[in-house]
Amino acid sequence: MTREICIIHANCQGEPLAARLECCPEFRERYECRLFTNYVREPVPQQDLTRCALFLYQHLGPDWGELASERLAAMLPKQARTLCIPNMFFKGYWPTWTGRAGFDFRCELLDEYIDAGLSADEAVLVYQHADLSAKFDLPEILAETLRREREREARTPIKYTRIIEERHGREQLFNTVNHPGRLLMDHAARGILRELGLPGPDETALAALGAPFPELEQPIHPSAAAFFGWDFAGPNREYSIYGQRMTIAAWTARYVCARQNGVTDFIGFLQGAESPS
Repeated sequence: MTREICIIHANCQGEPLAARLECCPEFRERYECRLFTNYVREPVPQQDLTRCALFLYQHLGPDWGELASERLAAMLPKQARTLCIPNMFFKGYWPTWTGRAGFDFRCELLDEYIDAGLSADEAVLVYQHADLSAKFDLPEILAETLRREREREARTPIKYTRIIEERHGREQLFNTVNHPGRLLMDHAARGILRELGLPGPDETALAALGAPFPELEQPIHPSAAAFFGWDFAGPNREYSIYGQRMTIAAWTARYVCARQNGVTDFIGFLQGAESPS
C-alpha cells in the first residue's frame, strides 16, 4: 500500500518529532514523512507539495517569502490537512544568551569580558564568579521568554507553555534554547497524534528512542541556578558536549579560546578541539 506524504516543515525539532510520530503504528502505516529544515531555507519541492496529504509546519510569516507557511499551504491539494505544530524555545536557563550572528551559543556577558581585552584566564575567572542577578533582571528575562512562548503557542492547538512554567525549575527541560528534552518532544508528538484523531505512540517504542538532542547540553551559569534554586545546575556538574564531559569552567575556557583565536565555527571547535592550554 502506497503511503501518503506528510511534509514536516520545521527547525531542528522536526527530526526527533518525526521519529516520535512514527512510534504510532497507524501514523507510520499511513504517512511517509519528508522533512524540510526551515531555518536554513531548504526548498520544498513542488512535486512534494502537490502530492502532500498532511502538512505539519512551524509558522513562518510573510517575510520568509516563498517559504512562508501561508504560501506553502496555498500550494497543497485542497484535501490536504494542515496543522501548525510547536516551535519551542526557552531562554530562562541561559539569560545571557543572544542570537547575534557570528558565533554559536553566543553569551553577551562573556563577549563583554573578551571584548574588553581581558586575558583568557581573567575572562574565565570573572565570568565564573559573576553574579548574574546583579547584572541582569533574571525574573524579567524568564517572564519574557514565557510571554514569547505563549504568543507562539497561540498558533498551534498543541499547548506546552504551562509544562515549561510548572516544571522548568524541577527538571531541566531544554538542552539549549531551542533543543527541548524528551518530556516536551514526547508531549508535542502526542498532541499532534491526538489532533489527527490517531492513537498515541507505542510507549515502548517511544522510550526506546531515548532523549532528543543528546549530543549537547549547554552549561547553565551557576549563579542563575543558585538564584532560582535549580539544583540540577551547580558549578561542578559535568555536561555532555559532543562526546566529552565538561564543567561550565571547561566550556567557558573553550569559548574564550575560540573567540580570541577568531574561530567562527564554535560547534566544529567543540567537536574536535583539545583542551585549551
